Amino acid sequence: MSIQPVVAAVDGSQDSLRALDWALDAAHRRGAPLRVVHVRQYAPWPQAEALAAAPPDPDDDPVLEQVRDHLKGRTGLPEVEYTALDGAPGAVLPELGVTAGLLVLGSRGRGGFASLLLGSNSLAAARDAECPVVVVPRPRENEGDAPPEPGPRVVTGLNVDSPDEATLAFALGEAALRGARLSVVTAYPWPLQTWMLPGEMPPPGIDQDAVEHENRVLARGFLAPHRERHPEVAVDILTLPGDAAGHLVDASRGADLVVVGRHRRRLLAPARMMGSVTQAVLLHAAGPVAVVPPAPAEE
Repeated sequence: MSIQPVVAAVDGSQDSLRALDWALDAAHRRGAPLRVVHVRQYAPWPQAEALAAAPPDPDDDPVLEQVRDHLKGRTGLPEVEYTALDGAPGAVLPELGVTAGLLVLGSRGRGGFASLLLGSNSLAAARDAECPVVVVPRPRENEGDAPPEPGPRVVTGLNVDSPDEATLAFALGEAALRGARLSVVTAYPWPLQTWMLPGEMPPPGIDQDAVEHENRVLARGFLAPHRERHPEVAVDILTLPGDAAGHLVDASRGADLVVVGRHRRRLLAPARMMGSVTQAVLLHAAGPVAVVPPAPAEE
């Protein structure tokens, strides 16, 4: 069975070239082909007597020519295919995920404001694509005084109230591909807030250590079947009080990849959603972020 390609979306910006290099490494690790795609939002105006009957020629695309120059002279490249498409990138890029194993793009392209952290096309791809999407951010300065932990590391979040099996499987698999250890962040609300009606007695005190222990036990149980498939991966479980997004952003410093999930569609909310934690991590993580779509719901 053929391996689905890693797709790198490029637009001529330095952000997309950084994403291209990340995608090239990912294709190497997977033994997969690399497909480089440029979506031209503003196609040349056709002549009145001739309408385009085929996709644009990738050999005539200056952005793809820039990519060829960027890769010129490199050895050991995987099989590389170049594709030029016309259309709105926010709509076309997610569709590429139907036949891709992984979609990689920069956090923002050539447009937008200089201070923009995440472009609309990157957001649309992460929200709507059928495959995992990796968003590669710009390098940032002053990310904290703490030195990065030694060795490769993948970070993922785990909500013990609604664990995402697809996210856990991808995170363990990515750690195995990279020879990295996996840091699993699970957060619990603290201090707990209790609402009482007039005349009600306050509940007995809740031990924070007991809450933390319960969350750790649940996390180990959810991780157990995935660890059996990747026994070579060392796993650290970080059980922390408070905001999950903040802890994931803190853990992203020095990490090779942060893996987060996307919300499953619900009956009363059929549109695709990412959730506040995933959006916060995409905006503020110090390194690449993988957004994993949920596994199809069982009938």
